[in-house]
Amino acid sequence: MDWSIVLKAMAAMAGAALLFGLILAIASRKLAVHVDPKVELVLAELPGSNCGACGYVGCEQAAEEIAADESDVSTCVAGGQEVANRVAHALGKDAVDVGAPKIAVLNCGGGCKVATIRYDYHGVPTCAAARALHGGPLLCQSGCVGFGDCVKSCPFDAMAMGPEGRPEIDIDKCTGCGICVTTCPMGGEGLLALVEEGAPIVVACCSHESAKATRNACPKGCIACKACEKVCESDAIKVVDNLAVVDYEKCTACGKCVERCPTKCIVTTRWFQPGGYPAAEEPVEVEA
Repeated sequence: MDWSIVLKAMAAMAGAALLFGLILAIASRKLAVHVDPKVELVLAELPGSNCGACGYVGCEQAAEEIAADESDVSTCVAGGQEVANRVAHALGKDAVDVGAPKIAVLNCGGGCKVATIRYDYHGVPTCAAARALHGGPLLCQSGCVGFGDCVKSCPFDAMAMGPEGRPEIDIDKCTGCGICVTTCPMGGEGLLALVEEGAPIVVACCSHESAKATRNACPKGCIACKACEKVCESDAIKVVDNLAVVDYEKCTACGKCVERCPTKCIVTTRWFQPGGYPAAEEPVEVEA
């Protein structure tokens, strides 16, 4: 064997490796992306869920905007007050009050297994597609059609479809990010909404139809009977445009409206938890 050929080959390979190494070293220095240390500080305090509730593509972009003073320390909606405090501390800034934490609630006690069906839908199994076809298959066009667009959109695994064909919300996991509300094709109409975490009751209906139309469409809807108004001693609930509305600043959580509601559309917030739906009850007549 001619060892000179082997040595020459090894020398050539070593030289090539050295050359390519130098090229890569120069390229890494020239093309290096310099990260602002403040961005890293902020990013370390963000939850890293990349949910997009803040309006940015992900936590990294949010951190860049916060570090550049283009966005507030309270930008992270899902993180709430705790994350806002940590970000402010990391940047040496004053903390900002982000207000009371919020949770998502479903303002519908009927839905696809309770409300009257107008037609059988066999199209694309999404709420958006079903709504696009003549307002959806339910006679109540404000009700939940039950395909779970909101459930699929939740980045925190806080929602699941329940046995009644409506989303159940684990309020202990819900961060109040609002993604489910914006995903729901009826979110803007109040079907899914955000309320303060401590809200004791919710009106599980968002229809403004007349009492007769509501009765025909769903046995669990608000019939604007004002029975809740009559028993509320703190003047915290009023019927506005055929729908009961709660003033949470006045509500004392006495529960009298929940007990008195004939259709049981006024419920406690825990009603949305898995297994929290009450058994169906026959509507009762209420004196006008």
